[in-house]
Amino acid sequence: MNDEIMGTVGCDIYSFDGRILEIFGILPARFRIRHLDLRVTGPDRKGERTVEIGHGQVKGGGTIREYSAAEWEQADGLAALLEAVQAAIDSTSGRRPV
Repeated sequence: MNDEIMGTVGCDIYSFDGRILEIFGILPARFRIRHLDLRVTGPDRKGERTVEIGHGQVKGGGTIREYSAAEWEQADGLAALLEAVQAAIDSTSGRRPV
């Protein structure tokens, strides 16, 4: 993947170039795909979703972002970006460092 994918939700801007996921906003973060775990949960009974991004292991640090139903519905390109990130994780799963 050579094209950058962008997505926005709330005050956060997500950028993914196939190797690195960056989040710009109040709490900026940067993750390399080979050391990344991604989990999106929800919607819960209130329609809220949670995006959890970790550095390789649960205790490896990372970020948790929670979005309301309205924010998620208005998110521009975020679902497609997260799908691309998960596909990249899956394609490198056999070559990830221990």
